[in-house]
Amino acid sequence: MSAFAKVPVWMSVAQFLVWDSGDPYRYELVDGEPHAMAPASSVHGYLQAELGRLINNHLRSRNLPCDAIANPGVIPNFLPEHNVRVPDLGVTRSPVRPGQAAIVDPVLLVEILSPSNQAKTWANVRAYTSIPSVQEILILRSDRVGAELLQRAPIGAWPDRTTPITDGMLDLQSIDFRVALAELYARTGLAQ
Repeated sequence: MSAFAKVPVWMSVAQFLVWDSGDPYRYELVDGEPHAMAPASSVHGYLQAELGRLINNHLRSRNLPCDAIANPGVIPNFLPEHNVRVPDLGVTRSPVRPGQAAIVDPVLLVEILSPSNQAKTWANVRAYTSIPSVQEILILRSDRVGAELLQRAPIGAWPDRTTPITDGMLDLQSIDFRVALAELYARTGLAQ
């Protein structure tokens, strides 16, 4: 019997948050269906940890009322009763509470794009644009130095396309954070 044989076909967020799969996989809820998440590559994990560390150091040094959280649950406004997506990083201005399954009011969400998960990642990015508090969505590459950035316009609209970043500074306006892309990737083995 496959580990996936126990996975229900359709769940609500409430059911998902108390569900125990009985297997070692992590899941996110996509349109009512639990989806197992594969372990991250070493470059993916490094970028997630390094960017999280840099952002949290920045937030604390500026005494900003935000926290960067790895693998947070977020609930998009698209089918909110049946979606709990899991970005690689999320930054929220709301206090983190014990037992909290999903962060409240994220302002920045980060996905790390691997060649094997591109369709899932871009589907999540589309879902994140439905969250009213999200101001920026950063997509980092794990196969080469590079990023793509979506920034919500002051009137609330999202651009039609991402802004590619292949060198220079990565500027996240939602948290007033800047880092050289080369510095972020320096220890990944991908930097030139």
